[in-house]
Amino acid sequence: MERLQGHAPTNEANEAQETDEANGTDEANEVRGSERRPTADTALELLVHGVGGTTPQEMLNDPRTVRITGDDTAAVFRRADDVDAEKNAKRNAQRNAEKDAAQRPEEHRSEPVPEAYVWCNLTSGNGSRALWLLLLPFMVINLAHWMRPTVSDNRKPAVRFYGLLVRLAGLTLTVLLVAAACEVALDLAAWQCAGTQKCAEEHSWLGFLSPAASGDSWWSQPGRRLALASLVPAALTCLLWYLSHRTWSAYESQQPMSREIEPEEENSRAGLGRPGFWYGRRLVARLRVAHTAAGLLTVAAAVGTAAARHDRETGGPAALEAFGLLLDATFVAGAVVVLWVVCRRGRSEHRLDRHLDAALVRWLPVGSVTLLAVTLVYAGWSRPEWRSDHRLPGDTTFGTIALVQGLLVIALGVVAHVLYRAHPDPRTAMRGLAGPAVAMLACALGGVMSGGVSQRVADWLDGTGGTIEGPPVLLTWQASVIPPLLLVVLVLVGWLARRTVLLRRVETAAVERAYENEPKDDTRTRRIASVRAMASLTDRAPRIIGVTSIVTLVLGGLALAGAMATEETPGEAAHGAYPVVRGAAETAQALGSWLIGVGFILFVTWGRRAYKDQSARRTIGILWDVGTFWPRAAHPFAPPCYAERAVPDLTWRIAGWTRATGGRLVLSGHSQGSVLAAAAAWQLKPSVRKRVALLTYGSPLERLYGRWFPAHFGPAALIGLHRDVDCWRNLYRATDPIGGPMRLPVDGDPQVDREALEDPLAYGRTEEHPLPAPILGHSDYQADPAFAEEREKLLARLRPDAVPAPRPGGESGEPRAPRTAPPAA
Repeated sequence: MERLQGHAPTNEANEAQETDEANGTDEANEVRGSERRPTADTALELLVHGVGGTTPQEMLNDPRTVRITGDDTAAVFRRADDVDAEKNAKRNAQRNAEKDAAQRPEEHRSEPVPEAYVWCNLTSGNGSRALWLLLLPFMVINLAHWMRPTVSDNRKPAVRFYGLLVRLAGLTLTVLLVAAACEVALDLAAWQCAGTQKCAEEHSWLGFLSPAASGDSWWSQPGRRLALASLVPAALTCLLWYLSHRTWSAYESQQPMSREIEPEEENSRAGLGRPGFWYGRRLVARLRVAHTAAGLLTVAAAVGTAAARHDRETGGPAALEAFGLLLDATFVAGAVVVLWVVCRRGRSEHRLDRHLDAALVRWLPVGSVTLLAVTLVYAGWSRPEWRSDHRLPGDTTFGTIALVQGLLVIALGVVAHVLYRAHPDPRTAMRGLAGPAVAMLACALGGVMSGGVSQRVADWLDGTGGTIEGPPVLLTWQASVIPPLLLVVLVLVGWLARRTVLLRRVETAAVERAYENEPKDDTRTRRIASVRAMASLTDRAPRIIGVTSIVTLVLGGLALAGAMATEETPGEAAHGAYPVVRGAAETAQALGSWLIGVGFILFVTWGRRAYKDQSARRTIGILWDVGTFWPRAAHPFAPPCYAERAVPDLTWRIAGWTRATGGRLVLSGHSQGSVLAAAAAWQLKPSVRKRVALLTYGSPLERLYGRWFPAHFGPAALIGLHRDVDCWRNLYRATDPIGGPMRLPVDGDPQVDREALEDPLAYGRTEEHPLPAPILGHSDYQADPAFAEEREKLLARLRPDAVPAPRPGGESGEPRAPRTAPPAA
């Protein structure tokens, strides 16, 4: 692949241009741009691909492509023959102007110059990125932040309270993850196994920590064992901090174009059009500080409270006992500071916020590291009489986390219901409760992953059985809810299968009516009907997630109650009167523990395959790309947001090209690319936005984003986008499981949606299709003749000299009468 040198803009150039705009030269650029004229009917089609990734050669249908701007991560490509298309068009215009008008040859091109924006490297890469799947609970809780219902004012107290609840739920997930690491390293390995002679003998790498095996060595005291083992969860916390900081620098540090909100945008419902929407540096840095400090405080508390409890119970030296009380008070004070940092500020979107918080906030992790170091010294103080028996008291910690998460989800549901009642929309998923449901699933994922890892490590250490007590009772009870939850999921899958059969019968009749003049082919008809029926199952997702979330909440509450009952009445007294219940609980716990281990292995295996196998990536790509599309607003350790790089890329390209040439531009997006295209269009200045035509196909803008994220892609936002851009057309198929219509009202304007495209293009063999035409579904929209037809109509709508007749009744085939062309921005 060829590469054009000298065209890729550097970060310094971007910063210089942004500085110029901030200093007021943006107005001068607008004046200069208004003096330019289109260069000989110049038109540009900026193609944005969807999930799964592709190559510029495939997008441009040419093996010779040239990178004209960008880097190895994301770039814009052209065909080699189109590199100087604007210059050639300008020369042709000057040459034609010198000739007689009657004899002037038609030298301008009728097709637009295609450009391909390739962003797949932002979400795919080598197999090491499969480790990002371990951050799945953080990504899911971040999604819940963006799923709030639509409101008229983004600054309402209820909206802020909604965001606060989600941020607090994200904080509990961080504490849960670090607490699970402490459970494995401190309790199971250093406390129970190293303190038990039989377990330590089976694992020689723990021999130097065992009093019996090492003959009371320096490390054999419980406090020193805990201090050494605490380095594992502390290192995990530091790794999360490093990944969050590194991914921010690599993905999200690109600043959007600096601009102020214009008067006509004041009442806009489009949150994605706010100047600071795609630059959340301040909030991410603030949350990263708070979550890092919370993780380190969790480690310090796990070590320090164990030593302080021993000093209080055994009546140790008064100085140590007093210092332990001081440490406990410091842990509480640190937790209060972390909560204050998380609660004090949310996202700032109305301006491009380049500031950072005060030094007190930024130095919070340093203070936590210092406190951890002091705690390790305190725990490592010599206590010869201290012996490790039973297990560390982790039931209270995990029980408190589970209870707080349940209360936060319930409160989130109440707030979401209040917001939905203010502006109800029947198309909104789960009547506005999608955010609380997804938050519940995030907490459940965190609980399953923490409990699964703890249970697997306990089984591995306790090879012969009975050598250690194992993880806390609550984690064991959480494993017991997996079998009934899977049973509910199987029932839902059966319901979906039944719905598919019924829908296939309906679609079979519809296909027969659509092709009644064709020779009947039962096999072909059933196949088309089956694809249509399977594609419609996407619209059943809200019910599946809603039922799963409710069942998860109920089972989680039962597990918490069961764990508390077991703690209050341990041993045979807990279940002696109910042997059937006891047997069922033990069976469910054993089966759940096994399922957690198998599921965790499959989770990592399939995650790695998804990044190495393109077909597997296409299968789950839509879920992953939807999750990482949104900025990190609730959890700083979530996977990075690729849109904070992709949207500024597209915005800079569109604004720069229209300002330099004054030509026509069609923004063409497929699947997830249509979401990026819409987000980029919202970020443009209104004067530039009115010079852009939007062509979407296989788009989830309304079907997925509009229903699940109504505050940003609801009807009001999409209607506003339709009115702001010059023209917009949307293509979809009944066989597409992802894309769908926009369902926007006409109201005198041309409707966005074209009638559903025919798929397959031919039912049987024809002269144009002598071989059986494939069922395309979500792919290859450009192969349909309707694509070129709609693109030509958009170009004609943008052409200054094209004045089509008014369209009667808002029919979908004709462009509307053009507006007066605004000056270039």
